Parts: sequence; structure tokens; C-alpha cells
Amino acid sequence: MLIINARRLPGQPVALRTVGERIADVGTDLVAVQGETVIDARGGTLIPGLWDHHIHLRATVAAAASIRVGPPQVHTPEKFRAALAAATPQPDGWIRAVGYHNSVAGELDRYALDAVVAHVPLRIQHRSGAMWFVNSAGLAVLGQSDHPTGQLFRQDAQVAAATTGHATDFGPLSARLSRYGVTGVTEATPNLTAADLDSLDDAVGGGQIRQRVLVMSADSGRDHPHLVFGPVKRILDDDTLDLDALTEWIAAVHHRGTAVALHCVTVVQLVVATTALRTAGVHTGDRIEHAAVVPQSMIPDLVELGITVVTQPNFVAERGDEYLQDVPAAEHEELWRLRSLQCAGVPVAGSTDAPFGDLDPWAAMRAARDRRTASGSEISIAEQISDAAAVTLFLGEPGAPGRSRELTIGSAADLCLLSEPPEVVLRELDGELVAATVIGGRLMDR
Repeated sequence: MLIINARRLPGQPVALRTVGERIADVGTDLVAVQGETVIDARGGTLIPGLWDHHIHLRATVAAAASIRVGPPQVHTPEKFRAALAAATPQPDGWIRAVGYHNSVAGELDRYALDAVVAHVPLRIQHRSGAMWFVNSAGLAVLGQSDHPTGQLFRQDAQVAAATTGHATDFGPLSARLSRYGVTGVTEATPNLTAADLDSLDDAVGGGQIRQRVLVMSADSGRDHPHLVFGPVKRILDDDTLDLDALTEWIAAVHHRGTAVALHCVTVVQLVVATTALRTAGVHTGDRIEHAAVVPQSMIPDLVELGITVVTQPNFVAERGDEYLQDVPAAEHEELWRLRSLQCAGVPVAGSTDAPFGDLDPWAAMRAARDRRTASGSEISIAEQISDAAAVTLFLGEPGAPGRSRELTIGSAADLCLLSEPPEVVLRELDGELVAATVIGGRLMDR
């Protein structure tokens, strides 16, 4: 395949040839050979394919088939009850709802849900992804009829095991990612079972998932030729933090030659994580996931450790109005930092955290540049980055997200071609401009 008349970011002309799964030639005036497929970019922009560095594939598929019961779609108790009353069970017999926030109808429990849906199993996921709320009918199916509240914290595996009745169809999700120009993803769900890994490997190998997939779970020891194993992820929760145990776990993972990825969404989690890393030692590829709150005083710690921060600027747009209401003004500058981290020398990469954030990486780029909430209010405007830097957040190497991929000979032929020149692409940062996505030298269907 030969792509001609394209432009790089920020604007230099480029032509590019792929042979097999690799970039074979890069120049400005490449000439087609006999039988070669030629794509005329007509002045459009050619960049490496986007990589979403933190996503939950199976949960994103499930969320697409669920009803939303949180902001901005649902924001009052009346709309919450109406949404559930109108819902129909999925083929597995459950009503599944996602995106709940306590601002909608307060703290939920089994009895509050029974008052709305009494006889059909119902499970509602908090927008953080950490909590499930289950009604009495659902608790009976889960074998937990005597549960006092129906609030199941960090019990995704138990809920999934009792509610999954058919194989996950990743095809529509993969097609959506292709339309955004995404050629690779990091599956950030920790502790995937051997069966989970088998399923993902089969989906990639069989073409249902067209993107390259890096997983953040330990290798099960089975053969998974279509997956790449990255750092092993551990979720930190304030109520269960144990510095000594975390330090020992990090050291053990490092001893196996593997990096770690630590989920940190609060200051105390970040303090414990950085302390444990300093004690255990840092391994190449170690990362902090989210870094939702970073006090100025902790930026030097991140610099000293040399670890990468994988963050989600889209939450500034998606949840920013609630941050402005719920977070003290003096702490706004600590939320979802970007510019201050990059200026200090911290490697930073972008992701969506779908389904807990919107799947569109271009929306995340706009949020990184604009720092505006859904209502148009600004939040921590000093953390704005340039439009080009926002795109770069999604161009990182899968195993080194803070290091950008380039259009170079020998690199994987994973490409995103946009229909407009760089100045328009950078101004709009819109997935509608994606004209073609190439993965492994193959043009993806639109």
C-alpha cells in the first residue's frame, strides 16, 4: 500500500509505503509499483494510529447494552425511576444500568431498588466502576439473599460470573474504535482469568478485535499469541491501603521482570503508591493510572521516580461541573493535571477509561486542550496543553506510553489518515475527520 500527498503533524509533506505489517518506505515523492494499492490523501494528515492506553473492553461492550442512569442523561430521582421502570431485561434476564452517581437519587441499597424494580434482577454500576447496587431479586440469583445492603464493592468478578450467559461480541466496539483511528488499546482490567485471556486472544486472533491489545494482568501461562502482556495492574482503595503489603507485591512483580501499574485516584493513594515504589525500587514501564489528584508538592516525587502517568483528561469535560460544585476551589488546580506534569518532565499519556469515560479519544484531546466542562466553565486552565500535545497523548508506545511513535521505516504499519490538513485537524480535534485506519498494513472497513 502506498499513501501519497499526505502531511505530517505539524505540516511537512509525506508519502509512505507499507509492505506486510511494517512501514517499508517514507519520503515525499514515492512512486507506485505495479499492482500496488495507492491512497491519495489529497493534503490530508497522516499520523500513527491512536492508542488508548487505558480501556476496559468487555465492560465497554456490556455498557453499550445497558441503560444509563447517571449524569448528564439522568440527574433527578424522577428520571432515575422512570428509566428503570421503562427498562427491559437483557437476554440473561437482568436489567443492567450504568453511570450512577449519588447526586441523582442518593445512596442506593437493595431496598431502594426493590421499590422501583421488585421482581426482575437489577444491577446498577456506580460511575466509578467500583460499586454495584443489586436489588433483592438480583441478590437471590447471585446467591447472596442475606446481603444486608446489596452494595457490592469491587465484586465485578462475582457479578460477571453469575450474570454472563453468552460470549462477548467485541466486533461493534472494534469497529467504533477503528472509526476513531484507534489501532491499539491497553486492556486495563486487572486480574483477568485464564478464560478471560483466552477469550480476548481468540477475539484478536479471529479478527473480532482488529486493534492490537496489551493486557495489564499477569500471564496465565497459557499460550496467548495475539496478546501483549504489559505491566500488572493493582487497584488501590483508601480503606484497604497497606504500605508494607503493596511494597512487597511491587518487589515480587519486579522480581519476575514485570512492571506495575498502580490505580491512584486520591492523594492518599498516590502518597502510598509513590512511597512503595521508592522503597521497592522502580522498574522500566512502571506507571500510575489516573493520577486524578496530584498536589503540587508531589510532582517532584513523580519526576524523581521517573514513572509514567496515564491519565484521562476527558473527565474534565464529562464531570467537571460536578468537580466545580463538590471540590474546594483551592484544590481545582490538582485535578487531572497535564501541563504541570509535562513541564516538570513527567512522561504523560492519554486514555479514555471507557466505559467509565467516553470512548472517543478526540473528545479527550479537546478536553486536554480546552479544560472546559460540559456547561462551558473553565477548570484548572493552567493545565491546558496545546492541540498538538493533546494528539500526542494518544500516540505513545504501548509499553512506554510517554514515548511517542513516529512514521519511521520498520515501525508497525498502524496508521490514521485524516481528511483535512494539519491546521484543520488541530483546530477541530474531531473523530469525524478520520478518513482511513490502517492496522498491520491492512485498511480497515469504515
